[in-house]
Amino acid sequence: CTEDVTMVICPGIANHSEKQYIRTFVDYAQSSGYRCAVLNHLGALPNIELTSPRMFTYGCTWEFGAMVNYIKKTYPQTQLVVVGFSLGGNIVCKYLGENQANQERVLCCVSVCQGYSALRAQETFMQWDQCRRFYNFLMADNMKKIILSHRHVLFGDNNMKKPHNLADADLGKLYTATSLMQIDDNIMRKFHGYNSLKEYYEEESCLQYLHRIYVPLLLVNAADDPLVHESLLSIPRALSEKRENVMHVLLLHGGHLGFFEGSVLFPEPLTWMDKLVVQYANAICQWEKTKSHCSDTEQAVSGQE
Repeated sequence: CTEDVTMVICPGIANHSEKQYIRTFVDYAQSSGYRCAVLNHLGALPNIELTSPRMFTYGCTWEFGAMVNYIKKTYPQTQLVVVGFSLGGNIVCKYLGENQANQERVLCCVSVCQGYSALRAQETFMQWDQCRRFYNFLMADNMKKIILSHRHVLFGDNNMKKPHNLADADLGKLYTATSLMQIDDNIMRKFHGYNSLKEYYEEESCLQYLHRIYVPLLLVNAADDPLVHESLLSIPRALSEKRENVMHVLLLHGGHLGFFEGSVLFPEPLTWMDKLVVQYANAICQWEKTKSHCSDTEQAVSGQE
């Protein structure tokens, strides 16, 4: 792409711009002519302390929206390609669907390996097939470490009163949590005042916003993704059948944000997914350019008549 186009990228849960898969993708996108901006989820960057008692949640779009607005203000002529990985896919789709104005200057959106509905996903996260319960435990353990690393800001200490919205948060339950759902119920839903885990998952999922997205939307999943159960894939499939701006790509293999190429022992750093996202963005850029050229030609012809 040779035009002024910026990729605004939202990483997965507890991820940030220093993660290897993000760095690899950004390097490839930049070498293809795109400016890149990556959201560092609040609290995710190691050695960077929080300055207020809140952190990233499953579907909060405030930080991503602030980044997008900053890019639009800093580069008034730029157009945007929106990219979200895993949890980031939920955030970017929810952001675009929340307000029609959020889709201004957006060429397209790509969502990779998200589950679309946390409410429907929570039932599958406790199942052992594809080691899903084990992955749930590992992600919960990582979230615990991040939350506890900011515990003085989030929960107060001897000299600081606990924030009102976290007044009934139980650190004891956090220490013993073995699933993301337990952490979400005890801590995460309270950042935005949800009364129950069900309400939190319903309101923070992009499911109810997908039909409000009108820009080209590419939804990518892998059939062997251990975190996204096959029952969740009916959501993007049904949407793509109803909406002509939506394309759902389902790969047999790829795992969760895998899609590696090369040998099993020595895969290539650049993945098939990196190439797909950039090629799709290139195609949309070319389509927009052709569309604009056709419009200019039609206007010129009309003026001569």
